[in-house]
Amino acid sequence: MPHPPARDPAPPPAGSSEPSNPAPVHRSDAPVIQTHGLTKRYRGGQLAVDSLDLTVPGGSVFGFLGPNGSGKTTTIRMLMGLIEPTSGTARVLGRPMPGAVRKVLPEVGALIEGPALYGFLSGRDNLVRYDAADPAADPRTRRRRVEAALERVGLSAAAGKKAKAYSLGMKQRLGLAAALLQPRRLLVLDEPTNGLDPQGMREIRALIRELAADGTTVFLSSHLLDEIEQVCTHAAVMARGRLIAQGGVGELAARARGRLVVETPDPAEAARVLKEQGTADVTVEEERVTAEPPERDLAEVNAALVTAGVRVRGFTVRGASLEDAFVELTGEGFDVAG
Repeated sequence: MPHPPARDPAPPPAGSSEPSNPAPVHRSDAPVIQTHGLTKRYRGGQLAVDSLDLTVPGGSVFGFLGPNGSGKTTTIRMLMGLIEPTSGTARVLGRPMPGAVRKVLPEVGALIEGPALYGFLSGRDNLVRYDAADPAADPRTRRRRVEAALERVGLSAAAGKKAKAYSLGMKQRLGLAAALLQPRRLLVLDEPTNGLDPQGMREIRALIRELAADGTTVFLSSHLLDEIEQVCTHAAVMARGRLIAQGGVGELAARARGRLVVETPDPAEAARVLKEQGTADVTVEEERVTAEPPERDLAEVNAALVTAGVRVRGFTVRGASLEDAFVELTGEGFDVAG
């Protein structure tokens, strides 16, 4: 059984030389993560990650996407030095991993596959333990750091409650607070909004944007494409262990063609006409029909609908989303278990 946390020392008297604020995170545009030919093959020949060349720009919010079994978690474990690659190289914060793990990890905050918590301790005491385990943490400022981290993730009111009584969303918040006890150059988050209600998800997104604005690079793995599109500046798409695409979120979305959207009280007839006009992937949703935009002039398609007696209330081409790009890149829908 772990020993109880040491009693936190009293705050220093006014006028002491104790630092009041953590040092700002160093800004740099150099890649904070860079891999070349990174490969992981497990016993039995299973190829989990295949020749991955990944570049995460400094200061970005980088979304890491892929369906279940695509190699995302294996990649993160290699980047954090938890497992060794079969071949290839990985550099994090300019240093080779896993060789430089002792120098790199103090500058990295991570929340991977859910936080590890002591259920019999309060949320506050869990953070005290995390902070006390950090050899670089000044014990004189421990209480201040813990309270600031709790406030930042919205857990101040529940700080005294035992962690075993926390909901899944509260545990996610506490894990994120632990990652934020010290200034970090890199924050690695695996499904950070898992278990949160819509308000909590908005708060975490806002916090991620705030951290990025302060100079922290955020590497975010998520199965929520909408979340990635809202908060990320860059993204990479994995499928079957290989990197399919990477770049700016807007750039990736622009690779897809978007969707033709027809609003009409005659959806069945509209779908028939659209198919006759050469459109593909026609989908009927109550009084809305969507399809891939055809190669021909859209004005002619609209005229054909009207001529056939379809009552057209709306006729637009919706801009491509990251989900559209993902489907085109991987040839499959997104597995929410990813």
